[in-house]
Amino acid sequence: MTSRKGPSGIPNYLQATLIYNPNAGRIRRHMRLVPSLLRVLEQQGHHVTPKATGGPKDATELARHAVTEGADVVIVAGGDGTINEAVNGMVGSKVPLAVLPAGTANVLAMEMRMGGDPHKAARMLSEMEPQRIGIGLVKDEDGTPRRYFLAMAGAGFDADVVARLDAKLKNSLGKVAYYIAGFQSLGRTLPELEVDLGTGTRKRCSFALTSHVRNYGGDLEIALGASLLREQFESVLFEGSNPWVYFNYLFGVVTKSTPKIKGVTMLPTNSMAFYPVGQDIVRLQLDGEEAGNLPARLELVPDALTLLMPPAFVRRERERWTT
Repeated sequence: MTSRKGPSGIPNYLQATLIYNPNAGRIRRHMRLVPSLLRVLEQQGHHVTPKATGGPKDATELARHAVTEGADVVIVAGGDGTINEAVNGMVGSKVPLAVLPAGTANVLAMEMRMGGDPHKAARMLSEMEPQRIGIGLVKDEDGTPRRYFLAMAGAGFDADVVARLDAKLKNSLGKVAYYIAGFQSLGRTLPELEVDLGTGTRKRCSFALTSHVRNYGGDLEIALGASLLREQFESVLFEGSNPWVYFNYLFGVVTKSTPKIKGVTMLPTNSMAFYPVGQDIVRLQLDGEEAGNLPARLELVPDALTLLMPPAFVRRERERWTT
């Protein structure tokens, strides 16, 4: 690590790599955003090398290269999908990951109470606390690793929404495009899956969310028992193949009464397996991006990543789980 402390006693990063997605919502709409973020970071005393992604999975290779070349921090300006790609290039390293929200939902940034202003996040970089956390790993049924995820994995209904999402609508309407894709499912029976929780029993549902964060989509909270600082997931299972039941579930989420809603199961987990029911194709999403179909196995990998977090968030989370 080549960071050093400046006159105020807070760290300056001397070999920072900024990975940004030119197609991320805010960056695409504001061409001068990245240069202005670089100015803010440099004004804080950081030496930053910008690296633009050119296509899918580029952030993984850029992050892996940054770690190999001795970066003392990897900063990602983009959405949760770009963050996910970078994480897959950093697992197991000690180099910290920092997030500048510039995507559509910014689930991770919202979870850490950073807000949606990437300039504010850039000014906070030196104040952030490095926290070692566990992350999720998805494997194929035969145990072959498929992909890591940081915030959440969803199987069934929400993954189908992600798969149906119109990229042009997402670019123009942002999060509204997800609701449009969701409403397109109202006229059909939802495919179901079975979840093996490792207890020898299986539970059937049409949407299984395995989450390390409470935040969902930037506006809602579903996995109320989840925390980035816990070496455990919170899994939430929603039963029923009739899509209209999701209006009831949505009411429960909005009113934070989800645990009381009939057809919802919430429980802490460290590993599980998802299987499609019958001949249905059941999709999987990781951190808001398509990740193939079921079957799949999920497990938590402890002590896998260093994430920079606001001190106030760390303090609240620790108080939450010790009181």
